[in-house]
Amino acid sequence: MIHVPVMVEEVIKILNPKKDGIYVDATLGCGGHSLEILKKLGSKGRIIGLDRDELAIACSRDILNDTRILIKQAKFSQLKETLSELNIEGIDGIVFDLGVSMLQLKDLSRGFSFLSEERLDMRMDNSESLTAWEVVNRYPEKMLIKIFIEYGDEPFARRIAREIVRQRSKKTINTCKELANLITKIVPKKDKIHPATRVFQAIRIEVNRELEELKEGLRQALETLNHGGRICVISYHSGEDRVVKNFFREEEKNNTFRVITKKPLVPSLEEITKNLSARSARLRGGEKL
Repeated sequence: MIHVPVMVEEVIKILNPKKDGIYVDATLGCGGHSLEILKKLGSKGRIIGLDRDELAIACSRDILNDTRILIKQAKFSQLKETLSELNIEGIDGIVFDLGVSMLQLKDLSRGFSFLSEERLDMRMDNSESLTAWEVVNRYPEKMLIKIFIEYGDEPFARRIAREIVRQRSKKTINTCKELANLITKIVPKKDKIHPATRVFQAIRIEVNRELEELKEGLRQALETLNHGGRICVISYHSGEDRVVKNFFREEEKNNTFRVITKKPLVPSLEEITKNLSARSARLRGGEKL
């Protein structure tokens, strides 16, 4: 299964791959963006494909049968360490495609999907200890409210958190479907987006420490980029986009970076029609000076 890469034409335009360049796909998934980058590389060009999810690594190994790509399991915060192990001192570009992949959503055993009757999980890396079950059943009400607001922009955060605490005092909330059903009773359905979308997103971000990882990944990316090297980041949530925007602005003030996208690029209506998961995508790019 090939995950359809989001805004691939825009990514390639900003990244502007050189034939002999070294590029990092920091969210490899099933290799959608890497496949397109490979088309621009010559025989000496290289891609370092990273993902924290071992199943994504397995999927990409099956699809990306090319000697120019090297695949490693690693988090954003392990970027410099991984490149050092490979004796790579500098890179010419890096792509971050944030959020959850269809590979993770469609595997109901992973506990990301509203439809899953498996135990709440949501770990992108199964070796980590914190799961969605612990967040839902152990976090204090105030903490739940905080993450639902900060990571999910959920307007009904307080009501949902209060109901979770009330329900779990009687019986633990064990499955994704149980949690989704609880939220559906509280949040009015106004559009095509499932009422539990924002809460599930918030819990997933908390479980995987996604914003902390993103901040560290951006810092390490800038350090490892060669002069003229470029960063592309696709985000799907206001919190992620804010982190990227603030990082780019701060580095531009420091005269270490040039922002290419003064405003985030968004997918075309045609792309959204073909790939609904692209609807909330925001792409920002910049260049190391």
